[in-house]
Amino acid sequence: MQITDIRAIQPAGNNSPPDWRTSLGQILVAIDTDAGITGYGVGGGGLAGQHVVKTVLRDLLLGRNPEEISQLWGEMYQATLAFGRKGIAIMALSGVDLALWDLQGKREQQPVVELLGGTPEIKIPTYHTVWSTEDLTATGEHAGYKLHLGKVAAPEQRDLMVASIEQARNRIGNSPLLMVDAWMKWDIESTISISQAIKPFQIEWIEEPLSPDDLAGYAVLKEKTEVPIAGGEHEFTSEAFRPLIEQKLHTVLQPDVNWCGGLTELIRIYTMAKEAGLRVCPHRGCEIWALHAITALDSQPLAETGRPWMTWVKGQPDIRQGMIEVSDRPGFGLLFDEHHLQLVN
Repeated sequence: MQITDIRAIQPAGNNSPPDWRTSLGQILVAIDTDAGITGYGVGGGGLAGQHVVKTVLRDLLLGRNPEEISQLWGEMYQATLAFGRKGIAIMALSGVDLALWDLQGKREQQPVVELLGGTPEIKIPTYHTVWSTEDLTATGEHAGYKLHLGKVAAPEQRDLMVASIEQARNRIGNSPLLMVDAWMKWDIESTISISQAIKPFQIEWIEEPLSPDDLAGYAVLKEKTEVPIAGGEHEFTSEAFRPLIEQKLHTVLQPDVNWCGGLTELIRIYTMAKEAGLRVCPHRGCEIWALHAITALDSQPLAETGRPWMTWVKGQPDIRQGMIEVSDRPGFGLLFDEHHLQLVN
């Protein structure tokens, strides 16, 4: 089997947010083969990501055997090394890598979860992310909830944030998990202080309190916070996760499979984390690309609800009574009607 074409588009979703999550949003990558099989993956980077796919990555992969996924990943990384390593180039590469995995599953008539040594139709508990405590009353049943404080997260707003977290715990009761997302807007002092104040509320983790680049700051938090620290959503490749893992700067690692380098890199991150005794909880794990890995590789599975505006993805499994499962359809089991997709301008 040989690759005959690689295409990339950015479909428009309903109510896609008016910020970088749309302008540099998710792209659909399609890889065609001479066997008549097309693999689909989703990466990121908007128009810039599409350009990387249609030029550098397409030129590299045309005529190649798509089954050599690990080797092709290394060559794509090397080909983008001068301008890549992180950010948009790796987001684009992620979509290609996922399309290669989808192709392999379709060729072998197996779901990706089975390629990874797992079994489909295993129920995985879910958690739902909300942007205010009021949103908690409008969500369905889940194993846990994450309160996103990105809109109100300046260090001087400490008391307001603590009050919101306490209110969230009171609304959901004692049993469900509760997490807090600071979205890179706190500092060392406020994180330590807030962690002490919210410890009685049984918080599973504080997510991304500092910049992903502030490894020294995370080293301080590792020793001084009262609540576990999570992060990695905005990090790229297993190599960048290495210091986080080797120094155990995060208790919970949260790679996004559509951004971090695809499934090939997510598998490597899982392997490294397991050896270090750390937990992996992929960003937006209910989306099917990460859900196959969670089902096959995770000893403590938990899946975050997905991006609601990606309505152009068909075949995603539904959440029922707080649980989700992958099907036994080949590849990732998704459906795309390329001829009727509305594109982002």
